[in-house]
Amino acid sequence: MLAVLITLTPGRRNEFIDCQKAKVRIAVLPIMDVKTHWNSTLELLEHAYRLREFTPKWLLNPIYAEYWPLFTTQDEWTIVKYVMELLRPFRYWTLWMLKRHTLTLHYVITVYNEMFHRMDGVMRALAKKKTQWNEDLFFTVKLARQKLSKYYAEVTPTRGMLPMSAHILDPFRKL
Repeated sequence: MLAVLITLTPGRRNEFIDCQKAKVRIAVLPIMDVKTHWNSTLELLEHAYRLREFTPKWLLNPIYAEYWPLFTTQDEWTIVKYVMELLRPFRYWTLWMLKRHTLTLHYVITVYNEMFHRMDGVMRALAKKKTQWNEDLFFTVKLARQKLSKYYAEVTPTRGMLPMSAHILDPFRKL
């Protein structure tokens, strides 16, 4: 919502950019819309996180005082940071697989195992914490892990040609 308010008029946009002067080389604005890939959410969060120190300065202008309740609190920024840290390895593996210009089937099991390992570690860490947002995030990661398990079962049958083909196609193992 604040992204829309800041970029609504040229005056507001310029005031927000002025808040960044002398602190960053190139001033930026909040992103209002991004590509529809899942990792665009992570990009949006990272961009907003980088702008977190400038938004309250912009909101200090009495003209925008009514929008102060829309500003993200420090606790909410902590949650955003935690979610960004949680999603970064998934973006890494997604982009790594997309950039490969060769067969990637033989990497699937390794990538899935890395994702499971990451989720299990996060769930172990969150299980010890009792704040509501930690419990909510634990539940979300648990559901995501269940969904990942479903996908994993579809690409790794217990027998058949798919696992054998992956090993045959692996350029490093070469049968």
